[in-house]
Amino acid sequence: MIPKKYLCKKIINPLRYFIHIAYNGNNYQGWQKLPGIISVQQVMEMTLSQICKEPISIVGCGRTDAHVHASQFFFHFDLERALDFDLLFRLNKCLPHDITVFDVIPMEGMPHARFGAIQRSYDYFIHTQKDPYLLGLSSFYPLPDLDFGKMSLAAGLLTQYNDYCCFCKSPLKYDHTICHVSEAKLFTNTQNTRLRFHISSNRFLAGMIRIIMGKLLEVGNGELSVSDFENYLKTRETPKTIIPVYAQGLYLSKVTYPFLYLPNRSVFSDGLNRDVDFQI
Repeated sequence: MIPKKYLCKKIINPLRYFIHIAYNGNNYQGWQKLPGIISVQQVMEMTLSQICKEPISIVGCGRTDAHVHASQFFFHFDLERALDFDLLFRLNKCLPHDITVFDVIPMEGMPHARFGAIQRSYDYFIHTQKDPYLLGLSSFYPLPDLDFGKMSLAAGLLTQYNDYCCFCKSPLKYDHTICHVSEAKLFTNTQNTRLRFHISSNRFLAGMIRIIMGKLLEVGNGELSVSDFENYLKTRETPKTIIPVYAQGLYLSKVTYPFLYLPNRSVFSDGLNRDVDFQI
């Protein structure tokens, strides 16, 4: 039973705040608050409620799976009164070290952190040589002979199609599976031992990015041809075998709003991006 002090109450003429954060997802079972798990949303709500001395409910810009990271993430919450203290300082002082708050932004009107977003971008990192400094931040796949050229050709096809039911783990739960992918690019380092897959779209389906990345690895490993990869998109037929890549290599890296622009300011993913910046 939820204690009375944490029950939400209706707020008259609320003030809305957007919070800009980043988090390392290794210790969390995703963003969304669910019974019996530790989530980023749960930690944020508990911390805000303690600081503001009233129950706070928050709405995130999306959901990330267990152990997935976010180098940029937004959520909003409402208060009856304007803040009269430095919430940014208090949040960073009270939150665990794997969650960072960059900005606390009072908003005009009632913009929505989730439904107001017009585009989201993700990056997926892979390293093919064992590296203890990348543990939990990039996915290790000991595949030294990947054909990056074929993988890049396959990735480039993603912007030419808009129905992604073939690369979704539960397409029937959606009204439709249309996604407008505007970018899909591969980057590598000079030694070809590290790989970054960047993708932007107006929306993403459940498991979509990790499934696509798994199929791109099959293309690079010679298990799947570029034409067969494209055939899934043409026919919308679900592959017989779907093996999503590991979660810890995936980052929500950019959330775009028509009413708010803030650059990605995350430090913990900067080194990954700098070293994998040669476009294939």
